[in-house]
Parts: sequence; C-alpha cells; structure tokens
Amino acid sequence: MTGDMKPWRATVLTLFPEMFPGPLGLSLAGKALASGLWELEARDIRDSAVDRHRSVDDTPAGGGPGMVLRADVLAAAIDAAGMEPDRPRLLMSPRGRPLTQARIRKLAAGPGALIVCGRFEGVDQRVIDARALEEVSVGDYVLSGGETAALAVIDACVRLLPRVMGKLVSGADESFSEGLLEYPQYTRPQAFEGRTIPEVLNSGDHARVAAWRRAEAEALTQARRPDLWAARPNQNRPKRTTDG
Repeated sequence: MTGDMKPWRATVLTLFPEMFPGPLGLSLAGKALASGLWELEARDIRDSAVDRHRSVDDTPAGGGPGMVLRADVLAAAIDAAGMEPDRPRLLMSPRGRPLTQARIRKLAAGPGALIVCGRFEGVDQRVIDARALEEVSVGDYVLSGGETAALAVIDACVRLLPRVMGKLVSGADESFSEGLLEYPQYTRPQAFEGRTIPEVLNSGDHARVAAWRRAEAEALTQARRPDLWAARPNQNRPKRTTDG
C-alpha cells in the first residue's frame, strides 16, 4: 500500500484458526493477500478462556440440547482484538439478515470487518447485544460453524478491492450488480456437441449484444429469482423464456 492508506483488514474470531486463510490463500485473493492489498488475522477464541480447560461453552439456560458459546469468553475475545470503532462486527448466523451484494460492496468500501464464527447451538444473546454484533446469514441452511460462511464473506469483499481483479468491469457486470442475475456466457469452440454460440454474440454489433444480454439477464432473474425481480422498479415487462 502507498501513502497513509491502510489495507482492508479482516479479523476472524474462531475456535479453528487453522482454517484460515484456507482458500483465501489461493488465486486472486491469495495474491492480493501476499502483496498486502488486504490483511487477515485469525484469532483463537479459546485464548480468552478463564479456566485451565480453556472452556468456551456451557449448557443452555432453560435446558435443551447442545452447548452455547459463553458471553464472557467471547466478549473478552472481541475486546482483545482491539477493534477500531469504524469496523463493523459481524456474527455469522443462520438467523441473521441475508447477505446481499449491496452489503458486500459497503463492507468492501470500508476499512474491513471483525467476523465472529459461532459454533455449537449458538451464542449467548447478551454478548450479541453488549458488543453490537450484526448477525449475518449466507443462506437458509445450517453449517457446522461460521468459518465457511466467514470465508465466503471475506472472498466476496476482497475481490471488489482496488487492484485485486484485473478489470474493474469484471465486478460491475455480473450477478446482482443491478439486481439481476448474470446473462449466459460463451466462449470457443463455436460448436459444442451440436450447440452453437448465439449468432448475436458473433455479430460485432455491440448494441445488439448489450440488448441480448440485458434481455437474457431479465429472463433468468424472472425464472430463477422472482424475489429479486419483484423488488426491481418497473419490473412488469414482457417475459421471455430462458430457463425452460
């Protein structure tokens, strides 16, 4: 980095710090990490445990199965991370607000984030409230822990950082960039198992290509993500059939 610019920084609180950087150490994210375009710190929550067994969880109040991550231990881990006040604090949780590309763009435009990876049956609500954790979900399913979700969040942010992707247009012309799914992509060979590249893409007419791509993106969005389509203004346009 040059001047006084600080690199985008992800601080991850986890019981399994060895899971990081994982895939983030490869490809574009890995090259950007090695060149200092962003930074990653994985901190072990157990380092903040207060007993000799390094306990981090206990049984749920009121009874029930599983274990709950303790408020005092997690709060101490968050405090020890020394977070700047302008960095959001995320808790990966299936009950959180669904993560969107708009939220990713906002995170990527900031200084970074602290990401808490839950385990067991959940996290004591008191630490969520006391440390202002923003619960974020990557989908309507349950993972063994928040680490996989945290990897997804970080990857989505890092690819939008300046100088990470080769062409800025690569991040602007893809799924969710305008509330639409991305249009179909093709490349050589011209014919594959009897299927050919649509003629318009070989026409050299940039206006026709742009119109075709827009129409395909709209048709795919209507067919596969009616929720996204319904949220768009002026969405009641004639439908095309792309998705069978």
